[in-house]
Amino acid sequence: MSIKKVLSQKKSEQLLKILRTRFEKNIHRHKELDWSGIDAKLEANPEKLWSLNEMEETGGEPDVIDYDKKTNEYIFYDCSPESPKERRSVCYDHEVLESRKEHKPKNSAIGYASRGFRGWLSV
Repeated sequence: MSIKKVLSQKKSEQLLKILRTRFEKNIHRHKELDWSGIDAKLEANPEKLWSLNEMEETGGEPDVIDYDKKTNEYIFYDCSPESPKERRSVCYDHEVLESRKEHKPKNSAIGYASRGFRGWLSV
């Protein structure tokens, strides 16, 4: 049984405000796109908001960069200028993480992916 990952109404509103501000500030990334369509898709897909929030919470700066007409999806990338601090100490999977004796990473890439976090997202 899978558990849906959904933000609270308040957290969703806060995140949408952050995303809209970033969208407007960086319009050069998406000159052809209109925020209202993006906003509607995000509100209709709360699990996507959860994933974007994971990017944001780990120091990233998710922003929409494209729209795929064939799939009717907006494409988000993490547009932070450098690797966020929370994602610098990462190894590939849990097995490698557990095998490290010194300088053990804080997390694994597979662990992030299993929680729905990828560094990019389509909505």
